[in-house]
This record gives sequence, C-alpha cells and structure tokens, in this order.
Amino acid sequence: MTTLPVNLDDVKAAAARIAPHVHRTPVLTSRTADAACGARLFFKCETFQRVGAFKARGAFSRLTLLSREQMRRGVVAFSSGNHAQAVALAARDLGVPATIVMPDDAPALKLAATRGYGAEVILYDRRKEDREAIAGRLVQERGLTLVPPFDDEAVIAGQGTAALELLAEVPDLDVLVTPCGGAGLLAGTAVAGTALRPGLRVFGVEPEAGDDVARSLREGWRVAIPVPETIADSLQTTRVGERNFAILQALVEGVLTVSDLELRRAMAFLFSRMKLVVEPGGSAAAAALHAGRVPAVAGRRVGVVLSGGNVDAARFGELVAGLPA
Repeated sequence: MTTLPVNLDDVKAAAARIAPHVHRTPVLTSRTADAACGARLFFKCETFQRVGAFKARGAFSRLTLLSREQMRRGVVAFSSGNHAQAVALAARDLGVPATIVMPDDAPALKLAATRGYGAEVILYDRRKEDREAIAGRLVQERGLTLVPPFDDEAVIAGQGTAALELLAEVPDLDVLVTPCGGAGLLAGTAVAGTALRPGLRVFGVEPEAGDDVARSLREGWRVAIPVPETIADSLQTTRVGERNFAILQALVEGVLTVSDLELRRAMAFLFSRMKLVVEPGGSAAAAALHAGRVPAVAGRRVGVVLSGGNVDAARFGELVAGLPA
C-alpha cells in the first residue's frame, strides 16, 4: 500500500499537542436509539467541544506547529462557520492574529462567534467568488499562513483525536460513522480507528445534494460539484481534499447520503430522546443510522460522531418543529 499522508503516530502526536486546549468530550448512549437501530450505539458528542464542534481539534493541531515568525504574521482560513470559529479561538488562545474568509450567508451565530474570538472576518459570495483565491491573495499580500479546513496533514491528525478518545473508552467497536464534508474528520477517524481496531468498518455520511465524496469514491477521482443546496451548512463543500481522498480510498468502506428531511428527523430524535442540540450537518451520522442507511449493523457496536451543535435557537426550532421524535 502507498504510504498515506497521516498515520496513527501523527494522531497521537496531535493529541498530545492539543490536550491543554480542547475538551475530552463525553460518549453517551440511548436505549431508545439502540432499539430504533437494532444496534448498540455510542455517541461521541463533539457538540460539547470548544466552539461547539470537532473543528477545534484540527485548528489547535495546526496552529501549535507554527513557527514564531508565522505566529507573528498571523493566519488566514476560509470556512462557513465551524472551522472559522475554531481557527479564531485557537489564534486567540495562542496569541496569533487571524483573518477568516466566510460566506455572506453563513449562519449569524457562527459569524458572531468568529468575530467574538477576535478574528477579522472578510465576507464573500460563495456562488460568485472563490474563497480559496481570496485567501491565497491574503497569503501573498500579508504574508499570512493558510490554515486549510480539511486538506492538511496536521488538521486531519487533529480531527482523528476524536476517534482516539472514543476507542479508548469503547475499544470493541465494530463500526464507526461520521459526518463528511471535506473529509477531514472522516479521514482522521479512519486513520485512528482502523489502526487501533483492525477490521473496524468506517463510513462517512454527507447530504444527498452534496454527494461529491460518494461520487468521487465511485469514480476513482475527486469529483467537483456546485455549492450544494442543503440545510447542512457545515457540509456544503464542493470537492474532497486530495490528502483526505487518498486516506478514504485506502481505509473507508463507503460514504452514504441522507436527505435534509432525514437530517431534521435525526435532530428531533437527538433533542427529544437524548436532550442534545445538534446542528444539521452534525447529525448526519445519526441520520444515516436512523434511516437504516448503514449496512449490516444489526447487533453490532457502533460509534456515532455528533460533530457539532452550532445552530441558533430559532433556526433549530424551525427545523424540528412538527417532526416526530
């Protein structure tokens, strides 16, 4: 097998670097969820992570590797919200200036939080402008260091620390399912999970409207799509990362898709039965299990990553109103 860009030692090193800066998030269970899915489910609740999402792991993993000169000059990132907040927080804690390129239709809660951490926010129109090009210009003009949202070894390793923690607590998992956007979380999960638990089946889940990763795995190359129309703003990526894709091809069993309605139903279930507030994208793995999309889980022990909870109260209410728990 070709050497992959990230290995278990990288994830363990990231875990040591970020330990002073992030939370060790809880693993919760639900007998009702188990009965509904016919499996034993273990929910890794990254909703309780700093900034309300797993992204804090990757951001601290990358920023703790910066040189003194890079820290002095500052960093730039592009994101619809969770990575934006994570980089802004990590930069604040480490004393690094941060500039974040965000879409003008990003959730107000995420925009406010990013600014609240002290970052400069530059808005763009995601349907007309290229966020990577904007960030690239800032790198050239200001000498900033780019902190990619997913296509980066240190970021992938940082995201993999969530699986490291989960398997330390529940070492005998048979299946592990995570949401999937650019695949930083899925790639890190696959690296840590399959190394610690040989034979572990790893799946990612993305919105039906944003199925670029599933299509890429079927086609054997990185398929690019337009910005997907989905309520899962955290999963509105248009192409899987190059490093991430190499890991997925080697280690992941498959990437599944769910509809926006299935995301909403999962949000309602998690709130009603487990008292958890999970954003649409963060509920993708739970939605796939709830909808019966994950194959051959009957009687198995399944890890489920709830990747984020950044949704404002009014929007959450709109999405779950009238849906059965």
